Amino acid sequence: MDAFFTKYQIYIATTISVIAYFILGYFFEREQFYWLLFLYTLAFIGMISLLQTPEYEKTFFKIGLIYRILFLFSTPVLSQDFYRFIWDGNTILSGINPFQYKPDTIINTIASFPNTNYLYDKMGSLSASHYSNYPPINQLLFAISAFIGGKSILVSTMVLRIIIILADIGIYYYGRKILLHFNKNTENIFWYFLNPLVILELTGNLHFEGVMLFFLVVGLYYLLTKKWIIAAVFIALSISVKLLPLLLLPLFLNYLGFKKSVLFYSLIISLNVLFFLPFINPTLINNYVATISLWFTNFEFNASLYYLAREVGFYVKGYNIIHSIGQITPIITILIILFFAFLKKNKSVDTIAVNALLVITLYLFISTTVHPWYVINLILLSVFTKYKFTIVWSFVIILSYYAYSVFPFKENIFLIITEYSIVYLMFIYELRKNNLQEMNNAR
Repeated sequence: MDAFFTKYQIYIATTISVIAYFILGYFFEREQFYWLLFLYTLAFIGMISLLQTPEYEKTFFKIGLIYRILFLFSTPVLSQDFYRFIWDGNTILSGINPFQYKPDTIINTIASFPNTNYLYDKMGSLSASHYSNYPPINQLLFAISAFIGGKSILVSTMVLRIIIILADIGIYYYGRKILLHFNKNTENIFWYFLNPLVILELTGNLHFEGVMLFFLVVGLYYLLTKKWIIAAVFIALSISVKLLPLLLLPLFLNYLGFKKSVLFYSLIISLNVLFFLPFINPTLINNYVATISLWFTNFEFNASLYYLAREVGFYVKGYNIIHSIGQITPIITILIILFFAFLKKNKSVDTIAVNALLVITLYLFISTTVHPWYVINLILLSVFTKYKFTIVWSFVIILSYYAYSVFPFKENIFLIITEYSIVYLMFIYELRKNNLQEMNNAR
């Protein structure tokens, strides 16, 4: 039996994963948490089994593509964000600034494009009551999908999905080149490319972290090859898809030196200002800052340290102190960034990757909101490091979806404690182990 399984392990693992992804893509509802947990676990076991087989990388790459193509005609059920993406794309095509008007404001006045009412209803009241928070390059991609899709939401969805798949292919290509440069095992990239969280949340649920990470990885590659101007362009594009890479900019200071850093940062800032120019209006800055601040002061989901602080606040103050914590969180984040930028060595790109991983990890630990797709940033960065707690997190974070299986929406504190207990134990263990190795190597 063992010999049979070893011989056909790759076929069994791939088949199990294909079945799991197909059901998740076409025969699953968000309320079915236990089915999600079961199917996701099957896909995760499939990944682990695949990576234990002595197959060629080309085979793994083709399997990763198959998993993604399976979702091509599906409609996301774990997230409704894509309805807002298509809405924003249509507003741009209609000459409406998505940073100037909330969907609530224009639904009965100036909004007149394909599927207006359907998109408005499906995006949800939370999204409809806020200005768009997606940066300009992201908006451009939304507009492209809306233009090609026309009246068909399915076609628009397919365009978004193809863009995300192409970005993942780019991540594989450039991620592998970075691993080759560091003489590391190139199969490490498959911890990202075959990861069920990456496949489900990016290709399946159409989140654009993958597009942001593609531009970031290309930027890191060109930093490696000493082409810092090209690197700055790609990192600027990355920021203009998702703002997260802004947290990492100070880490490049020691690597580039002061003079190059000034030019590097100036180019990145200038390009992002240029990207925002088509959307400039008197209320842009206020609207955008107000929308971004909501993530610190209004929204809460699957948090760890914040939930502990919130409970203390309830005990001491008698009410939710999220607004107070939300004002402190950016300050703590800045201090974390400054610590890793100036008190840690950032003399090489591989060191920057480690410190970037730790910065974003600590940022998520103190955040009020940690959606599953946020962890994808850590998965990719960990590919270039010795850390693997991110892979564990990519599995246990699926527990957070329990909140959508009950009505009204309610998180299960036991599942959150389970998730973070595992993640923190693994993180502390690896941090201690790697620090000891560094100390031994320094002797």
